[in-house]
Amino acid sequence: MGFGDLLGNARTVELLRESLRADRLPHALLLSGPRGVGKYTLALMLAQAANCLAPPPTGDGLPDFCGECANCRRIAAAAPLRERVAEAIVAREELREADRKDTRILVQTHPDVLVIPPDPPQLLIKLGQVRTVLREVYRMPAEARRSFYIFTSSALMKEAANALLKVLEEPPPHATLLLLSANPQELLPTIRSRTAAFTLGRLAVAELEALLAARRPSWKSGERALVARLCDGAPGAALGFDLPGYLESRAAALLLLRTALREPDWSALFRMTETFRAGAEGQEKTAALLRSFGSLLRDLLLFQSAQPAMVRNLDLAAELAALAQDAPFAWVEAALRAVDEVDSGMRRNLLRSLSLDGMAGALREAARMEGGLR
Repeated sequence: MGFGDLLGNARTVELLRESLRADRLPHALLLSGPRGVGKYTLALMLAQAANCLAPPPTGDGLPDFCGECANCRRIAAAAPLRERVAEAIVAREELREADRKDTRILVQTHPDVLVIPPDPPQLLIKLGQVRTVLREVYRMPAEARRSFYIFTSSALMKEAANALLKVLEEPPPHATLLLLSANPQELLPTIRSRTAAFTLGRLAVAELEALLAARRPSWKSGERALVARLCDGAPGAALGFDLPGYLESRAAALLLLRTALREPDWSALFRMTETFRAGAEGQEKTAALLRSFGSLLRDLLLFQSAQPAMVRNLDLAAELAALAQDAPFAWVEAALRAVDEVDSGMRRNLLRSLSLDGMAGALREAARMEGGLR
């Protein structure tokens, strides 16, 4: 176990290891890149390398970590982030109602490494989480040489972002804050200007297919090709991809698309989503449906732009090519904007039904402006 297990982005990893060797790791790092490209994995690796109790010798003389010592194992326990967040949510639900309202989701498997994920159901970093960081960050590490605070998303509430600026303006010398982002533009310019930014790039599709062939031998070649394209070169996303779940949500999204283009009746959207449970689970299912719908819409644009080789949903290529003939370009653009607006609305904790109503209305209006779909 070590940095060699991180796929791709060798130069970025080398630069960060050089800063560790010189004891000049920045007090605030911004790691950006597509979802699943390895940002969270690299953040934990940096925390392990900075605090490893038995660092192994390396051929290049740069720091690495053993993966076996107490610090390495306890930090690595935070790696299955979904599981740790689910545990924290369950623990919060067991509290008294008065305490539950003021309790924010945090993950801490090592006393000096705190992970700050988006707090459900809005899936935003909230003020209470940042206040915890402000309270803890100036405390000297108890069992590590350097403490780490890992924000797994750049979607911060306005009050949380302003509070975070306080620690970025006067960072303690013994701590590093890591901000992970698929979209750094979500962050305030004043936050971005106070971080050292590194971008993690994608793997080539062929590399990702080869990785899946080695790690997911039970998948058929067509399934590996589909996942490699859907994950956009992100190895972590590909290895953890829920293929049955995606195919289920995509089947619903395809029905929605057929209905919208050939028999404009948005009651299908509401029949689907009304079966979803309330709260975080229902929100996640709705988000999965909308992601699948967005993926199909983008493939329609690729067919309309004469770029069939870039289509992601390869197994549906023939049907999507036919649907692309029925969908005006402007309508597809409007549909994609509507999907983004629903996602944004759910982040702001708008009623899911209200957001979906708005989406259906926007698409009906787009169809009317186009004089009806072909």
